[in-house]
Parts: sequence; structure tokens; C-alpha cells
Amino acid sequence: MTAESPDGVNASLIDYPCDFPLKILGHTQPGFAQAILAVVKRHAPDFDDTALGMKTSKKGKYLSVTCVIRATSRQQLDALYQELCDLPMVVMVL
Repeated sequence: MTAESPDGVNASLIDYPCDFPLKILGHTQPGFAQAILAVVKRHAPDFDDTALGMKTSKKGKYLSVTCVIRATSRQQLDALYQELCDLPMVVMVL
């Protein structure tokens, strides 16, 4: 997220470092959570695996994975979102 500052320069609305929640939604399938965890760990190596939350949809078709990472920069978040969105099994990243 960015906002334009009075001098016309884009300023971040996020103060880094900070705890940043991610919710990743995909089709329920074997290996989904492990694939998400691998990507998250590449971009946030200090992420605690035990802090990964999972919830299936009412009919079991979708799985949502929630994690809170320690974000250090906009570039880190952009790269993480891009890699997650590039996974064919991912439907949406919030």
C-alpha cells in the first residue's frame, strides 16, 4: 500500500518491520499447505511453522491457510505475493 505524500512521493502506509497477516485460498488438495509453507519460508525464513492456521470451506472444496509473517519491506511482500499467486493451486491471496 502506498499513499502520495505532500511532496508528490509515494510513501508506504506500513511501517516496517511489522507483523503482516496473509490468507491464502486454494482448492483442497494434497500438498497445498506444504507448498504454501515452502514459499512463505523462502521469503520469511523466521516464520514459525507451528503458527500456520488452516480452515476448510463448508463443503470441503477450498482450504484457506493463514499465517502472520514479520514483514521487513515492501519488496519482500511484493515478491511473496507474486510467488504465491503464481502457484496454480492458489485461487486468491489476501
